[in-house]
Amino acid sequence: MKIILSRKGFDSSSGGGPSPVVSGRALSLPIPDTQGISRTSYGSLRLGGHARAASRGRLNGRHLCHNDPMFTDDGRAYLGQCSAAQTHLANHGVSIGDLFLFFGLFREGARRPHHRIFGYLEVEEVVDLATCEDSARSTLAALDHPHAIGMHSSNDAVYCGPGKTHAPACEGLRLTVPDGSPSLWQVPPWLAETGLSYHGKAERWLPGNRLQSVARGQEFVADIGGRQDARDWAAQIVQLIES
Repeated sequence: MKIILSRKGFDSSSGGGPSPVVSGRALSLPIPDTQGISRTSYGSLRLGGHARAASRGRLNGRHLCHNDPMFTDDGRAYLGQCSAAQTHLANHGVSIGDLFLFFGLFREGARRPHHRIFGYLEVEEVVDLATCEDSARSTLAALDHPHAIGMHSSNDAVYCGPGKTHAPACEGLRLTVPDGSPSLWQVPPWLAETGLSYHGKAERWLPGNRLQSVARGQEFVADIGGRQDARDWAAQIVQLIES
């Protein structure tokens, strides 16, 4: 089994600032549409005011957004990936049975920005948009998933399965250490043993189960195999997101 820490949502370069914590929950804002493909606006997602505040007025409800990962009311999640990030996932064998944990940059009130987990997706199906049946693409396009509306690259894929977003902003889902820079994380002890893609340098792994995470990158893969401690941790994280 693989656990993928997947960076998504607003930050200083994508959107202009952190996503907000609203009423005690992490509200991840989709990044702006840069492909001219999306049919979804911030206003249609009822995120216009939040997008305006987080972007310092550069975005509003009329602007189109890249609504991905997409979460539906029936408890399903859909993540599109392409280009180098999809190649990275494929090279690490990410497939059915693996778990995406979505994290992003958030700010609660006037406090310092921090990274936290806000959602998950348990992979049940991987749709290769270059080779799939028309019916599979049409089903995803009917949801207005941007990767199904228009190909982003030749290796476009959509990961589908049970999932949820808008997780509670609790300490158990926070990655950033207290009073630390966003990229300094508190991580479970087993992660230093399994490793995490893009984090191979020994100096990134610090005493006290801390990790200096890389500045950029989208998909960080941990191959946990059959480790029970890692599986138990993953189950606890999903439970927290669902609470």
